[in-house]
Amino acid sequence: MLEKILSQNVSEFLQIPVWTVLLATVGLMWLLYEGKNRLHFKKAYRENQAPKISTKPEAEKIEDNKQNKQRSENKLKILYGTQTGKAKAENGYTVVVIISTYTDGQPPEGCEWFYKWLQETSSDFRVQKSLLKNLKYTVFGLGNSLYKENYNSVSKHIDSWLHNLSAIRILPVGLGDENVSQSKYGGIEQDFENWKKMFWKKVFKKVMEKKNKKSKDNCKDDCKKCKCKESGEPCSSEEEELYETTSEEEDDIIVGDDDTDIKLQTSSGVVDLEDLGKVMKTMKKAKVSRKSEELSKANGEPREMITPLLRKSLEKQGYKLIGTHSGVKLCRWTKSMLRGRGGCYKHTFYGIESHRCMETTPSLACANKCVFCWRHHTNPVGTEWRWKMDDAEMIFQGALNNHLNMIKQFRGVPGIQLEKYAEAQQPQHCALSLVGEPIMYPEINRFIELLHDKGISSFMVTNAQFPDAIKNLSPVTQLYVSVDASTKDSLKKIDRPLFRDFWDRFIESLKELANKQQRTVYRLTLVKSWNTEELENYAKLVSFGKPDFIEIKGVTYCGESKASSLTMENVPWHHEVIKFVQQLADQLENYEIASEHEHSNCLLLANTKFKVNGEWHTWIDYPKFHQLVKKYKESNGNMTFSAVDYMSKTPNWAVFGADERGFDPKETRFFRKKQKDISGC
Repeated sequence: MLEKILSQNVSEFLQIPVWTVLLATVGLMWLLYEGKNRLHFKKAYRENQAPKISTKPEAEKIEDNKQNKQRSENKLKILYGTQTGKAKAENGYTVVVIISTYTDGQPPEGCEWFYKWLQETSSDFRVQKSLLKNLKYTVFGLGNSLYKENYNSVSKHIDSWLHNLSAIRILPVGLGDENVSQSKYGGIEQDFENWKKMFWKKVFKKVMEKKNKKSKDNCKDDCKKCKCKESGEPCSSEEEELYETTSEEEDDIIVGDDDTDIKLQTSSGVVDLEDLGKVMKTMKKAKVSRKSEELSKANGEPREMITPLLRKSLEKQGYKLIGTHSGVKLCRWTKSMLRGRGGCYKHTFYGIESHRCMETTPSLACANKCVFCWRHHTNPVGTEWRWKMDDAEMIFQGALNNHLNMIKQFRGVPGIQLEKYAEAQQPQHCALSLVGEPIMYPEINRFIELLHDKGISSFMVTNAQFPDAIKNLSPVTQLYVSVDASTKDSLKKIDRPLFRDFWDRFIESLKELANKQQRTVYRLTLVKSWNTEELENYAKLVSFGKPDFIEIKGVTYCGESKASSLTMENVPWHHEVIKFVQQLADQLENYEIASEHEHSNCLLLANTKFKVNGEWHTWIDYPKFHQLVKKYKESNGNMTFSAVDYMSKTPNWAVFGADERGFDPKETRFFRKKQKDISGC
């Protein structure tokens, strides 16, 4: 009977035996079953979890599921909204949004979709307002209070829209202010640190509450070592887990109050007994510092510019800090010339002796955040002086003493030339271009006077945002203005100025430069693909300031920085710089290429008034300058002098086209095998 059935056809149209169909069906079912198991195994393997067969009782399985759910609720999802950052994502129910606001009130590039989506979702009547009811969130914004109507508007909007969708706000929106003078805690980093402390205290408190509740529920009747039933404190069996960690690796445990934090590296979450001394010592110092700040606020005194965090950062970079807002640092060219290995471009262009040059600034604050700044924006920013001020005498003496102490450290170092070491004990030049904006310092004229009285020349650099300060500036040996772009849009993109009227200030500063009788310089930094295609506009800017000289230098790449998107692709080759300078010279009247320093990727355009009888006179007669400035001072400014009164002949090796390419033949050229030292002016 079975044989008869299996031999029958499926139908008169399909001449296939029934047994063949049954066999094919069973085979297909087996393949599907095996394929499903293999997919499950591959998925488990990818997740680094081998498939396991649970042997736990059903009650234990339910408890494990509860614990897994609690762990997922404690995870964070951090959304980064930044121009140079990368998005990160992890599963979780607590969202932290960190996002910046541009001066025009817009979010960073790449974040517009999220910003627009959240806005539309929040206002869409078709979307249930309880959409995010299970979401906990907090927002921290980065902005600049100079732009009041748009100050942190992106972060504020995101906070409001999330709240409208029933998300649970665990902390008010944090506002980081790039404007140091108005920042509540002294800068955007300090604002973030304070907000971060409050955030972790909030999260940590909830974690501890859950842990205490769990300890109380799990405490057995025969537990005689603890009082968790009555007090709600952790059971003694869990005393070693005072802090809940997020990984098996070392965690930073924070102790302290709202204003004072101490981080301790631990592996188990327990503070070692031997570290308690450090904790108490640090807390005492913090309390003293806090009391001092509170006293200053109560008396209405301005805060100090150099915060503890900034001090630590700058000192790590080799700065010697003076008072509350000044610093000095040893330039790499000073070290180079002490060894007889050549000087900087200012030696080639103007005849300074690099080993006798002091690089300093009376103001670490700046009104710009240039993309090519090699200081990586560790300095504070501001548009006016609102900090505690030190007197010029103290700053000058502090800078001189610190500079000489750093020079003395080279005594006995192999390669140091004794003659130059002795000369370096008497500095003759000062480059006011270290970091920040020295012209912001209210007593800058007094500081310059102290330099000249000591026989030290002054090379002042300004970012062209303080035209009134330029107008009122006393005569300096040489006054530089940074001209980093030739249009309003490109200047905003490259210098990232804080002033709302930055372009008007820029143009006015250039015009004030034309009224100066002493030597003036435009300093152009070429950033490939950013500002190298604006020749006609640069030529127009030259007509405003009528500078004596124009320095054109290829940008120096100083490594990756969160504060800048600059890469090696933005660094022009020397031949590209030469081509640009030649094209610019063709656009200008009475300017020619005078000098070159190949090592610094820098060229000098000079007004032809410094070309006497076919020979360039770009160098400076420093003794003559000091004589002239002394007479100017004694006559109360009546006996004025001009740039040509203290010019000196440029040596043949420093002239553009010479075989030396700007390297002093008295020095010995040294080629590094390793990466070049890019620090210095």
